Amino acid sequence: MKFFALLIGLLTLSTPALAGYADSWQLGLQNLASHPYEVGGGTIDVVWFHQFVLYIIIAITVFVTALLAWVIIRYNRKANPNPADFSHNTMIEVVWTIVPVIILIVIGIPSYNLLKAQNVIPEPELVVKATGYQWYWGYDYPDEGISFMSYMIPDEEIDEAAGQKRLLETDTQLVLPIDTNIQILVTAADVLHSFAVPALGVKKDAVPGRLNETWVNIKKPGIYYGQCSEICGSGHAYMPIMVRAVSKEDYAAWLEEAREEFGALPAEGIETVANITPIPKTRLASIQE
Repeated sequence: MKFFALLIGLLTLSTPALAGYADSWQLGLQNLASHPYEVGGGTIDVVWFHQFVLYIIIAITVFVTALLAWVIIRYNRKANPNPADFSHNTMIEVVWTIVPVIILIVIGIPSYNLLKAQNVIPEPELVVKATGYQWYWGYDYPDEGISFMSYMIPDEEIDEAAGQKRLLETDTQLVLPIDTNIQILVTAADVLHSFAVPALGVKKDAVPGRLNETWVNIKKPGIYYGQCSEICGSGHAYMPIMVRAVSKEDYAAWLEEAREEFGALPAEGIETVANITPIPKTRLASIQE
């Protein structure tokens, strides 16, 4: 029954129940809370492109399945004891060459436009740096001189009554303002990691010694969860990402609190905060065990 429920859901493209994290037995993608990309005077987003390609895949799958069934039934030995003796058909060969090319062009044009739009970062109003460690994340706000580490909350400390999510909740969050062009610089301090937040349409590899970049413009306040999407070692499943999107007024208030809590660093740019060596918490040892 679960298989048929899943199949029906995929065919009908049912809407996800909740944005921010994957719900139990959820079908489809998380609701996108980030900006759509401006492409050629219109807009396009990753969810739309996924659904667009999925329709094409379903159509191809149904057609090929129906064609195979027709060939099996119509041309089996019992139904067709005297098979034809020709081996080529020029028209069919032309069609099955041209049609796939057309399909690839139809998919390729929006795919290229989306990739290009994702890599064209507008003038940022805020710059944040995310650094992957084994196995936790560090966040820097270079212009504000703020730097802190973010560790997963262990199972025994999760408060389910308060709505905390196992393996997704962190002791500190990446706090970002809504309606703001935010440039996110991504790197790693040890091995390959990947900074991914599905509801924000973000996935960028974190490579040691290299600074990659992406950007978001969050449209809805809320909590958005992500995880490292690169198999980075035994603690790979224990380095979640927790983004708290707030209004610009609330963000300004948080900055004042963050300066006091984490201590203001000299605001001398990214180079200043890039070389900070994190001090792991004792909690980390219990998580890794």
